Parts: sequence; C-alpha cells; structure tokens
Amino acid sequence: MAHDPICGMEVDEKTSIKLIINKVTHYFCSSRCKDKFIEQHAIKEAKVCLPEEKSFFKNRIFIVSLIPFLLVLISFFIPGLVPFRKAFFLYVKTIWWAILLGLCLGGVIDYYVPREYISKILSRKKPTTILNAVGLGFLMSACSHGILALSIQLHKKGASNPAVVSFLLASPWANLTITVMLVGFFGMKGIFIILAALLVAVNTGLIFIFLEKKNLIEKNKNIVDVAADFSIIKDIKLRAKNYKWSLQSLMRDLSGIRTGTFALADMVLWWIILGIFIASLAGAYIPVHIFHKFMGPTMLGLIITLVLATIIEVCSEGSSPLAFEIFRQTGAFGNSFVFLMAGVATDYTEIGLIWTNIGRKTAIWLPLVAVPQIVCLGYLFNLFF
Repeated sequence: MAHDPICGMEVDEKTSIKLIINKVTHYFCSSRCKDKFIEQHAIKEAKVCLPEEKSFFKNRIFIVSLIPFLLVLISFFIPGLVPFRKAFFLYVKTIWWAILLGLCLGGVIDYYVPREYISKILSRKKPTTILNAVGLGFLMSACSHGILALSIQLHKKGASNPAVVSFLLASPWANLTITVMLVGFFGMKGIFIILAALLVAVNTGLIFIFLEKKNLIEKNKNIVDVAADFSIIKDIKLRAKNYKWSLQSLMRDLSGIRTGTFALADMVLWWIILGIFIASLAGAYIPVHIFHKFMGPTMLGLIITLVLATIIEVCSEGSSPLAFEIFRQTGAFGNSFVFLMAGVATDYTEIGLIWTNIGRKTAIWLPLVAVPQIVCLGYLFNLFF
C-alpha cells in the first residue's frame, strides 16, 4: 500500500490516482489531493493516470448507510424493529449538528490553515506540544463525533500523532460546553471529571511521545519543516494584508471549504454511520435495568461499565445525562467517569478511524495506554466519593 503525500492516507496503488513526474510515481486518494500536490510543488509537466470511476453503490458511505436505512424501512411493517428505529432517529437527531459542525470546521482548517501553522504548534516532541493540543481541545465545543473529523484534519495538516491523540481525548469532555453541562448534573463533582479527563489526555500524550521516539507508533508524514523564527501571527497579518476582498474571492473560498468538507466526509462519515448503527442496536435491545444491576461501585461494575461504554458511546452531550443517571441510581461516581471517558478511548468508530487514517500501531496503543488510567481514576472516585 502507498501513502497519499497530501493527506497521508493509505491508498491502493491499483485503484488510486497516479501522478508520474520524471519517472517517479505518486499516488493520491482523490483529485483534490493530486491538485494540491501539483500546486504546492509548482509542477508544470506530469502524467496523470486516473482510475475507472466507481459506481455510487460501491461507495462506502452508501454501503454502510444501506443497512440501517433498510431496517428503518422494514420497521414500519415489523413491530420488533420499532425500538431500533426510534433509537436510530434519536441518535441522529442528537449528533447530526456536531458531525456537520466538525466536518465544516475541518473544511475551514483544510482551506485556510497552512501546514506550517499546525506543524509549528502541534508537531514538536515536547511536553508543551501536548499542552497546546489539550488547550486547543478545551476551546472546541463539539461532541466526540465532531471532534473525530477535526482530529483527522489536524493529522492531515501536520500535527504529531501524540498531539492528535491528546486532542481527541481532551476535547469531548474537557471543553467549555460540557464543563457547564457536567457541573449542572454533578455539581462541583463535575469539575473532577473535567480535571481527570485533562490528566488522562496529557499523560497519554506524553506516553505517546515516548512511544514515537522508540518507533513503537507511526510518525505523521504530513509534518513539514518550519524555520525556528517563523511567526504565525506575522504570517496571518501578511496574508490578511494581501487578501483582496471581492465576490469572486468569497465564492472561491466557499468552494475550497466545500471541497475540503466533502473530502473529509468521505474519509470519516461511513465510520460514524457504522457507530450510530451499532449503538442504536445496543440502545434498543439491551434492557435499562441491566445497566443499573451490573454497574455498581465495584471492580466488576467498572469493567462492565467499560464494556458498555465501548458499545454505546455516541455523543458527549447524549452520554452525559445517561452517566448522571448511572450515578443517581447506583451512587457510583467512578462508574460515571468511566462511562464518559472510556467511550472516547475504546469506541470502535474512533479506533477504526485512527487505524485507517493515522496508523494501526497508534490505534492499538490508544486503549492500552488510556484505559488503565481511566479505570484507576474510576476506582479512586468510587473509593473517595
């Protein structure tokens, strides 16, 4: 498998777009990446080989969407599928805006933010890089599925893999919106959830820096070299000064953002749909009393909570009320924390996206590093609260 030099994705050499320059072949996942490569390197002459166009019914988004669509359609005739339909519509209603927001912000980052900016802030092998990633995550007000798109976009723009992982862990629970929501549910105890989420994100990022130095995880090939004296602020001022405002430039910008958004959606949307589908099955057919009966403040309760969080984690805003209900029914504050935080570290949607877009080693190490921290903190919370 080859790697797209623009987005870093693995591509099939037989079915990808090929750009041949001086007998050297480069492979691309899309025409957009190919065009960006030509623009960045000021290439004037090159041979382009395009693969045969695939039918829309071979598109991954179409294939993954077809199964839940058919089940929803059949549910109008088979009563046993009605709970699935209600759960599926509830999940879609809850998170559609976050997914759309994440994809659009990803499109904005793709079009407006140069790689040099991300490489300058989020690519260095220093603790400050992890703190920058966690701080950026705190400023983001999007749920876990919206953050997925942003994380992949940051990876494409040159953020190091440790920084991407820290951003992914911190953003869903340690952002401004969720801070207010969790304090509303748990009172001042909600602050401990936020602080613990930040602690796990920072620790995991620092461990991933060590793993990267030991070549135990992949390195981001999208990182570009940036001069030590490069100033992001000065570069922004220069770009703003040279920008010519007009209707034509506005339409060009909107077209660029739309292109980036669609390209990102093609990468991540099918995983998100798959996650909603599986979560809807779990939410529809796992009895509620099972949650309360087996999720007490014990080590077994923590483990069962961890397993269920892996299955049904869908959205930070949607998971917060359920986490509070677990606390209200069982008094297990640590279980609520594990339910919230473990979903981000073990969710199959996120692991799958990291596996296919960042690297298999990174995807495997994420739960191995983060989950023990989460379980230990959950145990301590149950012990002292």
